Amino acid sequence: MYIPSYFNIADTDFIYDTIQKHGFATLFSQHKDAPFATHLPLMLGDNRDYLYGHFARPNPQWKDVEGQTVLAVFHGPHCYISPSWYETHRAVPTWNYISVHVYGKIEWMNGGELADSLSDLVRKYEAPGSSYRLDEVDEEFLKGLNHGIVGFKIKIENMEGKAKLSQNHSIERQKLVIQKLERIESENEQQIAAHMNELLQKS
Repeated sequence: MYIPSYFNIADTDFIYDTIQKHGFATLFSQHKDAPFATHLPLMLGDNRDYLYGHFARPNPQWKDVEGQTVLAVFHGPHCYISPSWYETHRAVPTWNYISVHVYGKIEWMNGGELADSLSDLVRKYEAPGSSYRLDEVDEEFLKGLNHGIVGFKIKIENMEGKAKLSQNHSIERQKLVIQKLERIESENEQQIAAHMNELLQKS
């Protein structure tokens, strides 16, 4: 992706953290000589070298994706920035956001490896204290459902991250933006304000 130097995320831990917190990704590949995308949850492996996921079996993307370099896009927080928040009207609207791109090749998985990845996915997103456990679901019922998916993992070959957080503006203007965002009771605005504050503290 296009990343001006001041928006580049050099901190790999920040990239991994974004993947962990915003795991519902968009997976792109080529299918029948045209771009194809699937929206799906992807899990980062414990060793941070693979992403784990699964396709619905009727989804045609999996049928010709092997051998391709695929792109997984993780969308972090994002929000509109109004020029009315600045000290001047000689400005235009923009959008602040965090995004991570991961590139790699797909490897298929099944059996115990697939079962483990599905259990990890459920554990991550079920609420703390939830009574639901995948390993307690009726075995025959679960076996039937598993026939409807195709498990895969993506060997991570390259990652890039972009944090567009008004770094191209003055510190005074960044503080004005943060003040406005902190007054908006929306998760995206609150997260962008927090990330902007963190950057200012490091500068």
